[in-house]
This record gives sequence, structure tokens and C-alpha cells, in this order.
Amino acid sequence: MLPDMPVIARAQRQVLHRAVRYMAQQGIDQFLDLGPGMPTVGNVHEIAQAVNAEARVVYVDVDPVAAAHGRALLARTEHTGVILADLRDPTYVLSHPVVSELLDLSRPIGVLMIAVLHFLGDEDRPADVVEAYRAATVPGSFLAITHATGDYHPDMAKQAEEVYRRASHQMHYRARSEIYGLLAGYELVRPGLVDMIRWRPDPDAGLDPLGGDVTRYSGYAAVGRNPEPR
Repeated sequence: MLPDMPVIARAQRQVLHRAVRYMAQQGIDQFLDLGPGMPTVGNVHEIAQAVNAEARVVYVDVDPVAAAHGRALLARTEHTGVILADLRDPTYVLSHPVVSELLDLSRPIGVLMIAVLHFLGDEDRPADVVEAYRAATVPGSFLAITHATGDYHPDMAKQAEEVYRRASHQMHYRARSEIYGLLAGYELVRPGLVDMIRWRPDPDAGLDPLGGDVTRYSGYAAVGRNPEPR
């Protein structure tokens, strides 16, 4: 159904790297990665600690295998932790002992929701989930997201959603306006909510494998800053 998926997945990963690097360069030294999946090359702690060796990261995943594998791989890695939890339960996540041990929520934090919000259906109230994490973080904190869209190929999106009905988590392609609504309360850093390959692209990345065709990526990306209250 999605022959470009390997390239799309790598592009998602590259957005994650650019977003974490941007946040770290803004002084963020602690990160909450919601739904990271199986650990692989270029994890958040590796990118963040390349900027600040003292950066701390907590990974949160609902999949027991991903969480167990993450714990095993990171057992001897300083300033990192992995917890088994559902991001749809912010109260549990934010009060978890590992989060309390590694992250100081009285200071700015980087929250990462890369390729996860499209696995929350409308019944999960994704805007409320995002808002709960925003409300729990202090001004100066950041949120990074990527989200699949059906704006370019609505028929493909419907067919892909149908495939995911047989999976453990369903896929929900959303329009740009809907994704923008999930970011309420944040001030988006430039260039705003854009096609994911256009969010602060790396000038040294080389040729795009899909020729820069944003319609084949069918995904948006954004980083928002939690502003000072008015």
C-alpha cells in the first residue's frame, strides 16, 4: 500500500534529529520521548548528548517488547530511562518514578511526539492529551510532532487506514487544519507546521530519495514553544 514507507520512516527519524538538535541548541537539556518504538541508531539521548553531555532523556512506550529492549540496551547509559506506559495517560507518565528521578519539570523540557499522534483516534481526544503535557511543562518548554496527512492522497489514506484496522493500533490520517488544532497553546517556531521534509532541512543531506515530492511523504512536522502566560 505504501511502497515509500522505508523512505518516509527515515525522514521521520531525520525530523526527530533536527528537532532535538534545535531544542538542545536552545538550552533544553531534558527530553521526554513519547512512543519512540524499538531503539535504533541515532536515539534521542545520542543526539542531545552530542550537544550537551549532561542531557537527560526518558523514553515512554506502550509496547512491552520495545520497552524491555530499550531497558536492556540502555542499562549502562547514563542520564537515560525507559518506562512502559501509555502516552494517553499523562498523569501516570509524568508521575512515574523514572520521570521524577531524571527530569525536573520545574525547568523547561522537550516533549517529543514523533509519528505517534496519528495512532490516537478522535475518541482518544488527542488535543486534550497534547494539552495535558503542555500544561505540565513550564514556559520555555518545547513540543515536536510529526503527523501523517491525507491532504495529498485521500484515497491512499483511506486504504492505509483500512489496513491498520487489523493492527494493534489504528492509523488516523488528518488534514493540516486538524493537526494545527492539536498544537493549540504553543507558539510554533519557524517555519511552522510544514511538510516534514521542509522543517529546517539539513543543507548537507544530499539528494532527496523521493525527489523532494512532499505528496509522497504525506506528513507534516512542527516544533512549538510553550510561551510565557499572558
